[in-house]
Amino acid sequence: MNKTTRLRRLIDAPEILIMPGAHDPLSARLIEEAGFEAVQASGLGISAASMGLPDASILSMREMAERTVAIAGAVEIPFMADGDTGYGNAVNTWYTVRAIEAAGAAGINLEDQVMPKRCGHLDGKEVVSEAEMAGKIEAAAEARRDPDFVINARTDALAVEGLDATIARARTYFAAGATMVFVDGVDRRDTVARLVDGIGGPLAVNMVEGGRTPAGLTFTELQKMGVARVSLPVSLLLASIHAMRRALDTIRARDGTGPDPDLFADFADTHRLVGMDHVYALERRFLDPEHLERKYRTAPAGQETDR
Repeated sequence: MNKTTRLRRLIDAPEILIMPGAHDPLSARLIEEAGFEAVQASGLGISAASMGLPDASILSMREMAERTVAIAGAVEIPFMADGDTGYGNAVNTWYTVRAIEAAGAAGINLEDQVMPKRCGHLDGKEVVSEAEMAGKIEAAAEARRDPDFVINARTDALAVEGLDATIARARTYFAAGATMVFVDGVDRRDTVARLVDGIGGPLAVNMVEGGRTPAGLTFTELQKMGVARVSLPVSLLLASIHAMRRALDTIRARDGTGPDPDLFADFADTHRLVGMDHVYALERRFLDPEHLERKYRTAPAGQETDR
């Protein structure tokens, strides 16, 4: 089964689909290693981790497509890419979907913010008209080559126009060809319930630590309310920033460094995680045996070199 069909079936399943956000290939691989069934792109995370820049439409469509190639190719589970606003109007959206699908994604987020956009849990958002976004979704549906390629239509209208307008937009987006509608910035439990009842198709939400997400909200609650998918867009980004700051402070305080399972991942396990075992296996299969023997011969005493 290809990844697009797998992602569709996960969305349609009775169990909620939990999609942690990846900001690079390594974080995607950790999500897969942890047993999650799909990976969500974090546009904020990709901007922050790859360029040290905010989530404000600074990365171009081609730059995002290049990052999609790397992340989608690092895992065997489906990867949903972030297409931001489609990088322009419906015409740009058509080309965005073509590029992202060709990059190996199983689906794409497309949002109705005015470009330049921003993180959905920040103030100052603006949205395009319902009709303009419907045109983008129609273009996206036509552009995809695989009919199972997921179009996740995101709306930020909740904070701008209110709940009733958000429900109306969602119904329009489904009619235009969206697979699922993602309502960003949901800040109340009863809002989730009304959305599930009112939008007429699969609902996606997200959970952001320190954002608008209701305190104490659980995956179990969301599943009972009928949510199809929940993404965790910045969990790993925030965790990695915190861990790196802690490691740097500890290294400075210790006046040195060394293995510490409470602070560092295992060195050998890190090489395994990124596939060094496969490199060794290929060497054994394809390198000349004499070359291989010389390559791994122990250096004479006193002539050891760093590897």
